[in-house]
Amino acid sequence: MVISQLEITMDSIRSLHPMAKTWLLDGPLSPYVDAFEALLERGRYAEGTVATDLRALAHFAHWMTRCRLTADQIDEALVQQFLDSHLPRCDCHATALRTHGDLRASLAHLLAVLREQHVILELSGPSGPIAEEMHRYNVHMRDARGLGVGTRAGRLAIVGRLLLCKFAGKAIAIGELQPEDVRGFIATELTRVNSVSHASALAAALRAYFRYRATCGDAMHALLGVISSPARWSLASLPRALTTEEVQRLLTHCAQARSTPLRLLAMVHLALDLGLRVGEIAKLKMDDFDWRAGTVTLKGTKSLRQDVLPLPAATGQALAAYVMHERPVTTLPFLFVRRMAPHDSPVGVDAVSSAIGRALRHAGIARSSHSLRHTLACRLVNKGSSIKEVADVLRHRSMNTSLIYAKLDLQALAEVALPWPGSAA
Repeated sequence: MVISQLEITMDSIRSLHPMAKTWLLDGPLSPYVDAFEALLERGRYAEGTVATDLRALAHFAHWMTRCRLTADQIDEALVQQFLDSHLPRCDCHATALRTHGDLRASLAHLLAVLREQHVILELSGPSGPIAEEMHRYNVHMRDARGLGVGTRAGRLAIVGRLLLCKFAGKAIAIGELQPEDVRGFIATELTRVNSVSHASALAAALRAYFRYRATCGDAMHALLGVISSPARWSLASLPRALTTEEVQRLLTHCAQARSTPLRLLAMVHLALDLGLRVGEIAKLKMDDFDWRAGTVTLKGTKSLRQDVLPLPAATGQALAAYVMHERPVTTLPFLFVRRMAPHDSPVGVDAVSSAIGRALRHAGIARSSHSLRHTLACRLVNKGSSIKEVADVLRHRSMNTSLIYAKLDLQALAEVALPWPGSAA
């Protein structure tokens, strides 16, 4: 017998402890229980998750009653106060859910419901001169530079913090920004996150923004002069690729995985055989594939181009097996969709990266998901492909990005190597 999601939710409410049921149905959140149930029903959450969410809601409602709070006073700060101040010293009845992670996730659903019901205001986005400047710069990066969403978001976050430090609450006058301001901002940022990668991101973001302002007619030479990048030797290391034995071990582990082995194999083949980035894998849609022609079209890639790639037989077979036997029933056009609630949602970039990374670790391979892309490039070089061909397959906008793989062509390097002093050569 098939049990509907509504029946699951109703059973979860009936199975609540009488005390928790009173908190939920007689407290300040009682008018919104139906909407909360509807959200869980749309997401097709499992019975255990529904029960946990309702217990969390009941505990929060009880705390609201004790504090004499109303639903229209709820926001992220109030939820944080409940988690940080009340939860560590909670003396509520033993039925109250006290798991921090479950409470946080359930109350995030509550906030979504209250905004959907217009009980509380939507989260306000940035406004004022800084927001307008960020919008103009975002358009420039997108249309003039062709930068991807992730790159733009990272740079906007850094530049926004710089402008907020100097121009909060007033009009932006770039001419007032002094080298000391930039040095102080960089020092503060590196105190917050002290790493080489963050220092490089800071330098790149600020330098790009100041160059943009220079195209707007501002004198930026003094500000550009104070930005220095940390020492990172270009092409200093070898690409970290998998050996043939490691590749076979990874594929064997994926095939034997207890959870969604076919989906995992499909993801790994896309990264290993086509060199796709995890973001490109997550964005794939069913109509991107031409099964008769044996091709896949990549849209909205990092370089904002549309590329058509041949689909190797092994990759096509792995995808077909996943689609026919393991892909959830959904109306979504995306190839990979969530198998856990909330259902009918595409997987995110982090989900793809985590799945592949976890498979590598379980196979005993200390590499990241990006190493599969390196593996394809190294395989091409070892089979005699030119650096230009590697750049084309990996869809690098600049061949300089692919030059690191030249160090793997030992035969070609031997032909140009100078003789060692004192040797017979």
